[in-house]
Amino acid sequence: MATTARLGLKVRYFSTTVVKPVSKLVTLLMKDPKFFGVVNNPHIKRNIKQKTVSDVLSKQKISPMMLNFVNLLAENGRLRQTSDVASAFGKIMSAHRGEVLCSVTTAQPLDEVNLSELKSALNGFLKKNETLKLETKTDPSILGGMIVSVGDKYADMSTKTKIQKLSKLINEAV
Repeated sequence: MATTARLGLKVRYFSTTVVKPVSKLVTLLMKDPKFFGVVNNPHIKRNIKQKTVSDVLSKQKISPMMLNFVNLLAENGRLRQTSDVASAFGKIMSAHRGEVLCSVTTAQPLDEVNLSELKSALNGFLKKNETLKLETKTDPSILGGMIVSVGDKYADMSTKTKIQKLSKLINEAV
């Protein structure tokens, strides 16, 4: 029990000291067009970018750990990938918390009844300590059915794909 409590404290500490500042950093990057322009301009030298970014972030009261992280990105010429790094980090933290990302694409938006049925069906595939993080998308080009992606598994049950497969079979037979 004590180990679980310690792990929970570590996750909360890590979440407040790293996850939230990374989100704040990405928001700051996207919000300020001048700052975004400096970071993404390949003609500006790394040391100038690093100084500019350090100055801006120190005014925003970013933690020293995050400032070191951004300086590391600047030194390695990776400031343009900050949002990608933050996205990858978010996925790692999500997996650490036991969240399983599930993406469902349908031709029309799902109503509440269908959405709750879908959630209960998908929860049946999860392990005991995992939680579902469902993302729904709408794409009219699939015509009907749905495309489901859970973790590394993918199932295309769309009408568009079924029609394409049938058309291919018919064309091969002729």
